[in-house]
Amino acid sequence: MKKIEAIINRKNYPTIREKLDALGIDIIDKRNLEDSRFVSQSKGSRVGGSAVRSTMLAKIELAMSDKVAREVVDIISSNSGLPKSIPSKIFVFEMQETIDVNTLKGESEMESAEEEEAPVAPRFVTKRNRLVPLQKRTLYKLEQYYDKHSEVLESDYRIRSFSDFVNYCIMKYLPTLDKQLKNQTILYEDVL
Repeated sequence: MKKIEAIINRKNYPTIREKLDALGIDIIDKRNLEDSRFVSQSKGSRVGGSAVRSTMLAKIELAMSDKVAREVVDIISSNSGLPKSIPSKIFVFEMQETIDVNTLKGESEMESAEEEEAPVAPRFVTKRNRLVPLQKRTLYKLEQYYDKHSEVLESDYRIRSFSDFVNYCIMKYLPTLDKQLKNQTILYEDVL
């Protein structure tokens, strides 16, 4: 699931809304930004030489499946109505789950039930949104190793879950690391 936030020209909202409705995407929120205006100088052939134009802005927020996120970004960027001279961005966020208020059923559960042929995402979903790529890669490798050797790990080491396996790896290595930190050896290079 993705969440998209974008700043657009207020006048272009009906056009964007119409195109998103055709895709079946609902806009979660549309807010007029009263204190924010892009002001630009336009040059004309009048006797004053130039005029000041302001663009009234609005912020929209949407949520959708990963499949249509790129198409939604394309629709918003091509119809935002903001001048090319103004630097503007569309923000795309990863959503872990959406939960229906009445049934308390998560959206990620519904998607997996509907789409059996979709590629399986890694089982480990962290609650920390900002893991650095190396941490994600390490956890992914641990998960692959756990999946491959889960039977042996359970029978020989009594490791029954992925989180137990991660804890085992950390606790097994900590005494070694502690010993190395207490008894540090300094290596000198021979300079001739």
